[in-house]
Amino acid sequence: MFDSLKPSEAALPVAMPAGQRILIVTDAWEPQVNGVVRTLRTVAQELRTMGHVVEVIGPDRFRTVPCPTYSSIRLAVLPRRRLDRLIDAFRPEALHISTEGPLGLSARSWALRNSMPFSTAFHTRFPEYLQARIGLPPSIPYALLRHFHRPSSGLMVATASLQHDLEGHGFRNLRRWSRGVELDLFRPEPRRDWGLPGPVFLYVGRVAVEKNIGAFLALDLPGSKVVVGDGPQLAALRQRYPDVHFAGVLHGADLARAYAGADVFVFPSLTDTFGLVLLEALACGTPVAAFPVTGPVDVLEGAANIGALDHDLRAACLRALQGDRVACRMHAERFSWQACAERFLANLTPVQG
Repeated sequence: MFDSLKPSEAALPVAMPAGQRILIVTDAWEPQVNGVVRTLRTVAQELRTMGHVVEVIGPDRFRTVPCPTYSSIRLAVLPRRRLDRLIDAFRPEALHISTEGPLGLSARSWALRNSMPFSTAFHTRFPEYLQARIGLPPSIPYALLRHFHRPSSGLMVATASLQHDLEGHGFRNLRRWSRGVELDLFRPEPRRDWGLPGPVFLYVGRVAVEKNIGAFLALDLPGSKVVVGDGPQLAALRQRYPDVHFAGVLHGADLARAYAGADVFVFPSLTDTFGLVLLEALACGTPVAAFPVTGPVDVLEGAANIGALDHDLRAACLRALQGDRVACRMHAERFSWQACAERFLANLTPVQG
């Protein structure tokens, strides 16, 4: 659909020399469980392995309040003074502002006041999320996001289709930054026996309205549907779909076995910017069914027999049953966290002199 370099094919610019002091400021951090946190945590670990000094400043260091409509996400309250002190104490040689929340705004302000270059990233389609939750027209938050990212030396985006979309919304200076998967953890064996009639169609992720999970659960499919995860829509979906097996939150080896024990991984989201869960499922040998939108079209591009994309999600689910589990694993092996970290490093703009 779009021309793009695969992670294994991308020619990486010369990285910064080892020992650089790299600061990442993010409103999404532990104990949150989501793709942004997993990406930043793993990239930070990879950068440290390369010999860099990496500090991550998240909401865990500040007084916080629950995010409206999503109480499990905590937002820092008036973080500017404390954040200024933390940044000054660390003395970063490269600054990455990962999110557009209170910490991101405060870090952006610090960088502009101190004439320090910084990179940013586009992880979340907040305009579409706000439209789904409260009906706010996307044009308003997109204008605010353009203002936030305009001073950035480089806005990192995960896929070619997202880059194309954001360029259409007026964003500039975009830089590609793909993702990786923990291949030692997510693997085809062992497989969980769900003890349910097969085939098993699985969803993993946040249980929230923007994930469009109802589009999956409402489908007339053979076998069983399983949802792994938690979120503000969980109670409503449990009540509406009593025949669905809601397994709660799973981590680590338990999550890997859950992926491997499914026949098809269903990704109903229309608004994700990548979807790490797609790579995790494929690494476990489980073919993917999804809509042909940003994320799935990029992850599945150029590979055969690893799933199906269709505007008719039921048709995609049924076709994905014919996926080749070996081909799924082989495709996932092209996405390494080392390559992800190297690309991130190449996208940074270090202080000169």
